[in-house]
Amino acid sequence: MNYSPKTVFLFFLSCIVLIFNYGLVTTAASNVGLNYGLLGDNLPPPSNVINLYKSIGITKVRIFDPNTEVLNALRGHRDIKVTVGVRDQDLAPLAASEDAVKAWFATNIEPYLADVNIAFITVGNEVIPGPIGPHVLPVMTSLTNLVKSRNLPISISTVVSMANLGQSYPPSAGMFTSQAREQLTPVLKFLSQTSTPILVNIYPYFPYATDPVNIHLDYAISKSKAVVVQDGPLGYSNMFDAMFDAFLWAMEKEGVKGLPMVVSETGWPSAGNGDMTTPLIAATYNGNFVKHVDSGKGTPKRPNSRVDGFLFATFNENQKPPGTEQNFGLYNPVDMKPIYKLF
Repeated sequence: MNYSPKTVFLFFLSCIVLIFNYGLVTTAASNVGLNYGLLGDNLPPPSNVINLYKSIGITKVRIFDPNTEVLNALRGHRDIKVTVGVRDQDLAPLAASEDAVKAWFATNIEPYLADVNIAFITVGNEVIPGPIGPHVLPVMTSLTNLVKSRNLPISISTVVSMANLGQSYPPSAGMFTSQAREQLTPVLKFLSQTSTPILVNIYPYFPYATDPVNIHLDYAISKSKAVVVQDGPLGYSNMFDAMFDAFLWAMEKEGVKGLPMVVSETGWPSAGNGDMTTPLIAATYNGNFVKHVDSGKGTPKRPNSRVDGFLFATFNENQKPPGTEQNFGLYNPVDMKPIYKLF
């Protein structure tokens, strides 16, 4: 059978389209975000970091303060949703004055609204419970009123740690400490009015490192297939889900039900604490977290609500405290090569 040149051309064109589309599918973005910390003196330029994110399909990034260099590098990359933190040391002056909040916003957020996709502003990082915890709610309230008055699609929340729980085992016994109840519960009730997520840092590594005799590694790194903790009708095969659900139970005991929760940080160090911290173990935990998020499956307590979250962190940061703190990164900052394969 003879084919005209036009038919042959169209056939090859369709093949190219199929190959191109297949390529897009195979490099589809993960739903996992990355924390972009800056506590290092050997970090690559932000523009190179943004190119790295694009190359591995990252579409969500969290920065800990409104760093101008990073925000400028993000200009034009509206496919990347950015979470920007208010620095802890700024909370007291901002809590004291609504005008100070407006000035902070005008300086740190306003200049980027046109071409940076700022999705979240987080008020403080793990300051509840603590001495500056009471400043969080007034700043959140002022920022929420400000973005609402301008119809901006920016969510205002705060980042808290599992230290708010006085009890977390089994998950259904999850309960806040008295100080957390005093400082965090009003924040949770405020967030529930607009269904804005609370951001929680969840690290199975820390309880495992504290008690490796009673906590099995496979359970801590989400490698176990069998149920390890049976909590009434709910069975847990991994520690991450158990910690997540313990926080949900604690919120419910304060009358806050159904509030969305985002994992602002999780991860596992690849060095710094002997056999507990190897690249293989870190790759296993972080890889399983990526699979958990991308699966769309929830936790035993919220099976129909997918887990959403950020890995910590993009780079090993040499200005953090020595030991494991310097080894949570996925990439070496000097050559930007992966410490282990994840994306």
